[in-house]
Amino acid sequence: MSQQNNIEVRKLPKKTVIIIVIMSVICFLGFLFIMFTKNLKMEEVLHDLGHKNITNVKVINKLSVEDKETKVKSTVYKVMFLDKDLNKECIGFVHRSNHGKYNEDFDCK
Repeated sequence: MSQQNNIEVRKLPKKTVIIIVIMSVICFLGFLFIMFTKNLKMEEVLHDLGHKNITNVKVINKLSVEDKETKVKSTVYKVMFLDKDLNKECIGFVHRSNHGKYNEDFDCK
């Protein structure tokens, strides 16, 4: 009772494979571009807040928050960077109000 099932597998057309590869590369490059610009913008914000000599800026998380009393929405970024002036690694939060003003809360060790 041993029957052999011959399942025919169709190969994807070359054109389809090329389109999938191109779309994957575009998505990957878009992701890298977004990450780079986010870190560059945060580096600029940290410079304005007084951290002039910094490297290895990394935006860990971005949260949209809302004040329960006033119903005002704002954004909080969790950031990590190396402050060369202090020679310490800092991690903390940068709060962006809906008016575009930034506040910071960092712990440098």
